[in-house]
Amino acid sequence: MKKTILNLCIVPLALSLSANAADKPNVVVLYSDDAGYADFGFQPVCAPEMKKLTPNIDTIARDGVRLSNAYMSGCVCSPSRAGLMTGRYQGRFGYDNNLPPGTKNGLDLKETFGVKRLQKLGYKTALIGKWHLGYPAEFHPNERGYDWFYGLLQGSRGYYPYEKASPHRVILDNKTPTKEEGYVTDRFGDAAVKFITENKDEPFYLFVSFTAPHSPNQPNKKDLDRIKHIEKKGRMNYAGLIVSLDDNVGKILKAIKDNGIEDNTLVIFTNDNGGQTATGADNGKLKGKKGSLWEGGVRVPWAMRWPAKIKPGSVIDEPVISMDILPTVVEMSGAKVQDDWKLDGHSILPLMTGEKESLPERTLHWRQHGSKGSISLRQGKWKLIHNRGEQGSAPELYDLSKDIGESNNLASQNPDVVKSLGEKMAAWESQMKEPLWGAGSPGSENKKTKKVKKASK
Repeated sequence: MKKTILNLCIVPLALSLSANAADKPNVVVLYSDDAGYADFGFQPVCAPEMKKLTPNIDTIARDGVRLSNAYMSGCVCSPSRAGLMTGRYQGRFGYDNNLPPGTKNGLDLKETFGVKRLQKLGYKTALIGKWHLGYPAEFHPNERGYDWFYGLLQGSRGYYPYEKASPHRVILDNKTPTKEEGYVTDRFGDAAVKFITENKDEPFYLFVSFTAPHSPNQPNKKDLDRIKHIEKKGRMNYAGLIVSLDDNVGKILKAIKDNGIEDNTLVIFTNDNGGQTATGADNGKLKGKKGSLWEGGVRVPWAMRWPAKIKPGSVIDEPVISMDILPTVVEMSGAKVQDDWKLDGHSILPLMTGEKESLPERTLHWRQHGSKGSISLRQGKWKLIHNRGEQGSAPELYDLSKDIGESNNLASQNPDVVKSLGEKMAAWESQMKEPLWGAGSPGSENKKTKKVKKASK
């Protein structure tokens, strides 16, 4: 009799857990690499030659919301991923710079990835594509909270098969090297479709970290006719990478629809840092590019779609940053961000649903190369930037509500604003660590001096 009662108790509990799981929205983050701010059709400033090349990505903004003041926490690939995936300023754990190929270091093992927290909330997690957060075994994606990893550990690779791929550029299925075949962007798109199809009945968090349109500029040969209207070869080949990216985004969006989970799936499309103009990207009116703290280095295209909650064709003008994704997903799931997580991002769910038009004003910060490198912040309309290390540099102040191109330095006319923001900048930086590697790290100047002396011999 007791056994029967126990079984009767278990069944409703299982049903309850299943119902709760079904209520949690799925999340798909589509993350492009080094793309230009003006290279997507949904952007009001889209370059004319790109206007018709991103129809699938454009539907995310059309059917959802475009974010007009969106940022990454870093201006290059690896730090921007570190901030997004932890929900914390990467400078807190010495991650100002790109991770060098083959290094024995990685994202601090004491830091908790957001997906670890999502796993505890019942999410199945996957990372497809580029990792770039650590090479040794203990830094592997499977060890940091991803149930499935299908991608490469290094920051870039060619788009066509290698005769023999290096251990960090070969595409891994979890920890097993795969055969070199097919076009890389297609492989990542196909893997995303596979994950969605196999996990449609449980809540999942899927991060698709495309390498496109990061160099090398190797478009898929089948797409050449679609980009032949672009005269400059470098720009044309770069556009080919964007075309393939868009095709695979379309493939993923179709899988979401075909599996009947469209209404309950948040799709986020954004880019890992400012566009790399040296390889063909166009940042429109923005000053600077990847690797700088000007708007062209940190401001990114960003669109989101969640049919059950987001009004189609809406726009969010509030400044947001990549670190906001984690707390937003946690709140979407019905859970609460814990104080001891010490996150720097804030949930933007009220903006997405239209519950609120704005959030309490906050200050967003950026830094690269440690305490002697460039530093900047944004508060409201104001942007303060100091490119330390450049001869004769001084803090510069810009009103981004009128001057998105950072062409009119207002520092001399607004000394009180410069002083106030400068104090906030210094207070924030006092909480950061010096980089663990690269420029600004302990001993980096000595290494640089040795290289100069060796070259001069």
